[in-house]
Amino acid sequence: MSMPGDRVHAPMPGAETLAEPMRSRWSPSVFDDRHVLGSDEIVRILHAGQWSPSSGNQQPWAFVVAERGSPSHAALVDHLSRGNSGWVPRAAVVIITATQVAADPADPEGTRVKDPALSYYDLGQAAAHLTLQARSMGLHAHQFGGFDKAAVASDLGVPDHFRVVSGIAIGRLGDPLAVSERDRERDQRERRRRPLQDFVHGVAWGSVWDGIER
Repeated sequence: MSMPGDRVHAPMPGAETLAEPMRSRWSPSVFDDRHVLGSDEIVRILHAGQWSPSSGNQQPWAFVVAERGSPSHAALVDHLSRGNSGWVPRAAVVIITATQVAADPADPEGTRVKDPALSYYDLGQAAAHLTLQARSMGLHAHQFGGFDKAAVASDLGVPDHFRVVSGIAIGRLGDPLAVSERDRERDQRERRRRPLQDFVHGVAWGSVWDGIER
């Protein structure tokens, strides 16, 4: 089954057995810079993160909605890495992600972080849910970490007990001829993943699980 907004990216071995929207998910770098997402659409995407799994139901994640043209978007664009500065600003919206890594000093009796590693884990799950919800809506999402996180946190007023982790650019596919050759080439690369044998262990670490065909 094809999804709205598809471009020719044939499923790689193993991906063709996945359910939608996982099967057709990929991370484009060519977004339509005229496309605008409505607030109701963004809220639907945020609900996916809201209802993602969370250790002890702590829900440590936080998001900054940086719509193209907004002050928060400008704060991010000012601190993008060179490699991301060409394509990220074209997306309709960027969700800047953060997670709580320490107790709120202003509310010491509030939510306590039992293990920062689990906070990052939970944020990762929330981010994955966001991207899949976006894909189910015929949109595409490209997660990235290439920006000055400390500078963005400072400009946005993120408190010290949170850490800015990543950005999720979301939008509709654009015209490849409207972007640089570098960004256009990135979208044509073959999708590759390590084979299951490389990272799935069975009776002991280093012993491939018997259920994987060899």
